[in-house]
Amino acid sequence: MTIESIQEEFKRSAETIANIDPNQVRKAADLVLESFRNGGQVIFMGNGGSSADAQHIAAEFSGRYLLERPALPSICLSNIAPVTAIGNDYSYDVVFKRQIEANCRKGDVVIGLSTSGNSKNVVLALEKAKEIGAKTISFTGDGGKLRDMVDCAVIIPSKETPRIQEGYLCACHTMCGIVEREMFGNRAVFIDRDDTIAKDVPYCHEPEKFILYPGVPEAVKRLNDAGFLVIVITNQSGLGRGYFDESQLKAVHDKMCRDIEAGGGHIDDIFFCPHTPDDHCSCRKPEIGMGLQAIAKHGINPRASYMIGDHDKDVQFGERLGCKTYKVDESFTFVDAVDDIITKNAR
Repeated sequence: MTIESIQEEFKRSAETIANIDPNQVRKAADLVLESFRNGGQVIFMGNGGSSADAQHIAAEFSGRYLLERPALPSICLSNIAPVTAIGNDYSYDVVFKRQIEANCRKGDVVIGLSTSGNSKNVVLALEKAKEIGAKTISFTGDGGKLRDMVDCAVIIPSKETPRIQEGYLCACHTMCGIVEREMFGNRAVFIDRDDTIAKDVPYCHEPEKFILYPGVPEAVKRLNDAGFLVIVITNQSGLGRGYFDESQLKAVHDKMCRDIEAGGGHIDDIFFCPHTPDDHCSCRKPEIGMGLQAIAKHGINPRASYMIGDHDKDVQFGERLGCKTYKVDESFTFVDAVDDIITKNAR
């Protein structure tokens, strides 16, 4: 197999994953969240490679995915003893159905993985789960019976078994991340820098010229005290244009942090994009690359978080991440936005 053909294999896998419908994964995550929040459990099943993947994802919940947090009730029906016992005494067709009868309760979520979408033992088990009152999810290729019988079908748009398995492993991991962050993630307030917390000095690289607006340090402290991470998200194309270097930018940010600390607050992290608009990068706002980095680094739940900025691109950035947003100006300032956040979260 040539290097070029290996690259083509990778490309086919990447294209398949890129074409998974994110709405389907979001819906699957919402069903799992609802069950966990109401005291339910998630039950996985599959055959062969899908059995291994089912065990893997069940372990992500009962162990952990990315965050340190309490264990979540999740099991896989692939234990060798019940599978062989039921298969021997009854039929392999009912190895999962019988275990669903034993373990599933109303309000649980039952997830079947099947590349064909036609695995009879998975179909029968999901039918029994629906009778009991559980919600059902399938991860399959683009055909089969399962997609039309479950509450949520996540379709991997391929007919190649390896691509389907790669796709639903990625989709399941994404589902795990959503559930984990939205149940246990940190709350954050993302803030733009220039004309949000300080007057814009074009391509500012001299610390003495960086001046915070009145009340900003105290407002940041209020966010800190309320349990929010405070994270600066700023476009700094002056780096890409060669107007200043990272050491000069750091000096400005060091002054910003010192001034905020003098008022009792603190900035938890700073993310900056060094590119110009012509670079067409994935991190310059309103692109969300910096936000995704922050979410991954700090275990942030974007649905419980906020973005404050002075420009439409800041609002777009926040909305695309899933945050609530505030646009500030001379009549509605950063301090006003913080007042509103604190008030809403005190209820």
